[in-house]
Amino acid sequence: MPSPSASPELISPRSPRVSAARRLARRNFRGKERLFLAEGPQAVREAAAFGDTLVELFATVEAAERYADVVGEARDTGVRVHLAADDVIADISTTVTPQGLVGICRFLDTPFEEILAARPKLVAVLAHVRDPGNAGTVLRCADAAGAEAVVLTDASVDLYNPKAVRASVGSLFHLPVAVGVPVEDAVEGLKRAGVRILAADGAGTDDLDDELDKGTMGGPTAWVFGNEAWGLPEETRALADAVVRVPIHGKAESLNLATAAAVCLYASARAQRASGGCRSVTES
Repeated sequence: MPSPSASPELISPRSPRVSAARRLARRNFRGKERLFLAEGPQAVREAAAFGDTLVELFATVEAAERYADVVGEARDTGVRVHLAADDVIADISTTVTPQGLVGICRFLDTPFEEILAARPKLVAVLAHVRDPGNAGTVLRCADAAGAEAVVLTDASVDLYNPKAVRASVGSLFHLPVAVGVPVEDAVEGLKRAGVRILAADGAGTDDLDDELDKGTMGGPTAWVFGNEAWGLPEETRALADAVVRVPIHGKAESLNLATAAAVCLYASARAQRASGGCRSVTES
């Protein structure tokens, strides 16, 4: 770890290495290089623990001392660590108040066929989700609920958008994520794998409480979530086995996307872990 007298090696935002990192904030450069930014100690810690995903780390002297365990783990795995001036980190970072650590990571999305081959029991499908913060938060909810995969359709936001990566709070590194899958292919493939498709929509004909009461949610399930503003188009709802609404028992007009996703995914997780569900009650 740096000594109290350590000084940054990168002091100019115009250096080629810093410029290359800064360009990864733009989607076309991320796609070309197949690299993305992971900002903050939690994301960097998870990236360092995930195989050889983390390839480079920029840190202020203060952050390297404060998060010595994170920086040490990165170094132990062979990651190049650069001490950088505060304004260099601010130039690379996409946040208003950087936390002093910015990692460069390799793309880690999983081919959709691999997800199907694993016979997943709980999947979140993001169809037409355009807001990166919502996408990352739904991914985090899916991780917390024990889902085995997330699928982003070709009409959804870029998985590696810095805001989506931040909103996932490290969950991006915890479960397989397929990207760019046409929604029709996603639904068809999941159905072939024996997964029931539930479309979450406020105008759904089926009520989530009723589905739970009927005992129909204990089997393998994929939830399809739509756009934040207008939900799912009719042609997407038509692909589902059921279109389910989250009941509003109070006076709220609706739930936002991430909250509704959390409710739906946890409802499935509980049903699957109950007696007779597709997971045993002792399975973690």
